Amino acid sequence: MSAYSKSFPGNQIRQSIMALAGAAVLTASIVSGGALADNSGLPDPGFEIVQGRTALLVTDPQNDFLSPDGVTWGVVGKNVEANGTVENIDRLFAAAKKTGMPVFISPHYYYPHDHGWKFEGALEALMHKIGMFDRKGPLSTEGFEGSGADWLDQYKKYIEDGETVVTSPHKVFGPETNDLVLQMRKQGIDKVIIAGMSANLCTESHMRALVEQGFEVMVVPDATGAAQVPGYDGFAAAVTNFRMIASHVANTDMAVTAINAAAAR
Repeated sequence: MSAYSKSFPGNQIRQSIMALAGAAVLTASIVSGGALADNSGLPDPGFEIVQGRTALLVTDPQNDFLSPDGVTWGVVGKNVEANGTVENIDRLFAAAKKTGMPVFISPHYYYPHDHGWKFEGALEALMHKIGMFDRKGPLSTEGFEGSGADWLDQYKKYIEDGETVVTSPHKVFGPETNDLVLQMRKQGIDKVIIAGMSANLCTESHMRALVEQGFEVMVVPDATGAAQVPGYDGFAAAVTNFRMIASHVANTDMAVTAINAAAAR
């Protein structure tokens, strides 16, 4: 039974993630709660992929985050390129589809009525100001194709295959405002591999919410990315919390290897 036995130190960011393939070991059995993943002293509970119970979740695989033409590229683009986020998400999609692993998408959309909110957090206000993820309405696809709210074009073959579950949109950062948990429960999913955007916002919020709902979660940090602005590094913040909260973290190489190994059992 496959699992991952090691992870990267929480205080090392991109360099540690890129080096993880050399340090992580795919073992014959799930890692016990007493195993140490790194020199942090934190335990690494590990993550076992179980066919029929494990799903891939990708948050916000949309143009406004992942395309150079997206409205956030100026603040996320450097990190997305450094991590290889676009290609790594693609590799996870491909592995999941090849092995029959269920895939869920939790998208982010804003409709005209969302712009009437009476109060907002800092990044909610920014997203509305720059027209991020805007759509004409919940029942309209006018202007959607190729917009910032649309999927990155290279992912459409995976998302629009008639099998991927696209949930209702989340509205702030987490899945508390959509039907993701319901859809997963109805399909018997209790173990989730998470990737997508943005690392310290929607991806982390989904991780936290799913853990609170009793799901076992693994995060793939180099298949995420985040804003980096003077004085604030969203990716560094996310990496720390991924390590402290998720059952396991692994890079894309190890995740793809484990997905394929689990399917071959």
